[in-house]
Formats: sequence, C-alpha cells, structure tokens
Amino acid sequence: MHEIPLKQKAIQLRKQGLTYSEMLRDIPVAKSTLSLWLQDVGLAKKQKQLITEKRIAGRLRAIESIRRNKIKRIKDIKDLARNEVSSLIQDPFWLAGVILYWGEGSKEHAKACPIKFTNMDLSMHTLFLRWLRKYLSVADEDLIFELFIHERADIERAQRYWMQNLGFSKNKLRTYFKKHNPKTKRKRIGENYYGVLATIVRGSIPLNRKIAGWVEGVIKYL
Repeated sequence: MHEIPLKQKAIQLRKQGLTYSEMLRDIPVAKSTLSLWLQDVGLAKKQKQLITEKRIAGRLRAIESIRRNKIKRIKDIKDLARNEVSSLIQDPFWLAGVILYWGEGSKEHAKACPIKFTNMDLSMHTLFLRWLRKYLSVADEDLIFELFIHERADIERAQRYWMQNLGFSKNKLRTYFKKHNPKTKRKRIGENYYGVLATIVRGSIPLNRKIAGWVEGVIKYL
C-alpha cells in the first residue's frame, strides 16, 4: 500500500478532530513543523468543539492525577508515622509532646498547614520547642513566632519576655494586636500578662502530617 505523505496524513488527522499531542504519537516531526503544516487548515465548528473538549479532558485528567498523587503521599506519611507509635509510645516525653500538640496545635485535617503551636504558657512553649528539636529535628532557622496581645498591654515588655526566655531575636517575631473592647472585663492584662504566643515551623506541612499520623496512632494504641 502506498504510504501517505506525513503532511497529508497530518491534515487528515486534524480534520478528524485530533489534537497536536495525539497526532505527534503517529507523526514523527517537531511540533513547530506540525503547526506550520496545519496553519491554513480550516476546521468545522464540530471539529473545533471536539478538540476543545479533548483539551479540557486532558487538563482534568492531569488535575485528577495530581490529586491522587497528593492523597497517596499524605497516606504514606501518616501510615509510616502510625507504624512508629508502638516503639515510641514508651517514651513519656514523646507522648507528652504528641498530646500537647493534639490539644494546642494546628490540625492537619483542617487544611494543609505547617506546624503551629499556640499557648500563653511559657513552660509549654519551652517543652514543645525541645520536643520539636528532638523528635522532628527542627532547626532554629525554621522557627518563627507570632505574638497576639491586647493593644493596651506593655508590648515591649511582653516581646522581651518571650524572646529572652525562648532564645530568639526580634526579627523572628510578628506581633498582632487585639483591639480594646470596653464592654469586656479583661483579667489578663496586668503585670503577668504577656499575650498569647504561636510557635510556627516554616515549610513543615509534611511534618504536621507526620504528627497527625502519630496522634491517630496513639488514639488507636490506647
């Protein structure tokens, strides 16, 4: 059978509603060559619609593939973490940190978020930082802090309190103010009031999912 020239074959396939990607599977030329061959090829409305539908379907398949891969990565992280619980749970410090974060940390299941531990108690933050360094190998350069404090409090005093006791510099601290509400009777804006601090680990979404796996494993184990 006489071979159809590549250009003629490309034109025929295009008129059948094939996309460039589909044609390149059978026509071994550069995409720029294919585009040059087909620049004057007119398409009927139905053919244009078919090509558009294929492109949309291709994008949707790509999106779905990304979604499935993400779900698998999350499942793998959490499965591995759950499997570690049986050997780690005998360590009281590890267990205390998991339970502490379970109560005061940002939950992985709500949305993709980094590790964020929020509390107004210095000793809890001190313990949590030690826990992060020991069990998740978190480096100091990945830590940032957020202070939420009433606007009428002694802001600089509170900032010094947290920085000196936890050992970080002011460039690592972001401060947010709570507006004064005269209708609210506040009992914690006096001498021992230092606001509420959040300890955050940058780029720690996978680690937060690992902690979520540990929490699930502890629940199942207990």
